[in-house]
Amino acid sequence: MSTNLSSVDLNLLVALDALLAERSVTRAGQRLSLSQPAMSAALARLRRLFGDPLLVRDGRTLRPTPLAESLAEPVRGILTRVEDTLAHRLRFDPASDARTFSVIASDYVTVVLLRPLFERLAVRAPQVRVAVTPLGPEFQEQIRRDEADLLIVPREVADKAGDLPSETLFVDRFVCAVWRDHPAVGATMTVEQLGALPYLTYGAPALASFVDIQLDALGVTRQVEVTTQSFAIAPFLLRGTRLFAMVQERLANEVAEAANIRLLEPPLDLSPITEAMFWHPRHSSDPAHRWLRTQIAELAATLEAGHESPITST
Repeated sequence: MSTNLSSVDLNLLVALDALLAERSVTRAGQRLSLSQPAMSAALARLRRLFGDPLLVRDGRTLRPTPLAESLAEPVRGILTRVEDTLAHRLRFDPASDARTFSVIASDYVTVVLLRPLFERLAVRAPQVRVAVTPLGPEFQEQIRRDEADLLIVPREVADKAGDLPSETLFVDRFVCAVWRDHPAVGATMTVEQLGALPYLTYGAPALASFVDIQLDALGVTRQVEVTTQSFAIAPFLLRGTRLFAMVQERLANEVAEAANIRLLEPPLDLSPITEAMFWHPRHSSDPAHRWLRTQIAELAATLEAGHESPITST
């Protein structure tokens, strides 16, 4: 049976999209700048429209019904096409056009790649804004659901995003980092020291430590004494300690002097990481999105061309 669209408030699709994304009446209301009573009223109207509860209580959260789950993707697709139609432009002028982009990236990528981007945008695109979101447990699902403009992560950990449009940005490797005056480490580091010295590692539910996966595969046991969920903070935690850490070389090059650390060659052959940006297919032809991707790719190429190893021999 067909439905007469003139009798349907299409704004309810916006409410449904928010409810399915947030799974909370309160958060959905905040997302749409609506009060909780207004959002609850919208949910009640949606339930009548579809003849289904759509969201049911499951502890402290709301769980979508099978019908609601089947509606999530087509509703998002409809709203995306409407947004594209309303925002359609044949060109993008970075000097005058306003746009806000959302980027999912680690603090390592933010320091090494996005900070230079911010400098460039201030000159070339003063009305362009970038909202950086840290890697969460569903960072790959977020980009697949088109909840961000770009995802920048190593290809080695993007197993669920491999079929999305992407571009390789730069390659990096891991080096050993210790306090500059570490009492037990000289000009080189041995495999035995990797297993004997206290270890500072990266550990977060969203992203496995690629270097730790490799060390485990090589049978290198570590004495984990400190765990941090920040790549960028890790080098600054080494000062005055006997700790060592495995740090991305480009990040190490940025912070070695400020963090008062020394960098040494790893005593084992470790695979590098290949940072890439991923995006939803609907953005591929968007002039503004394409312009931003070009800026990031150019800066990444500059990183590759100007890279100097911070490894010292003393």
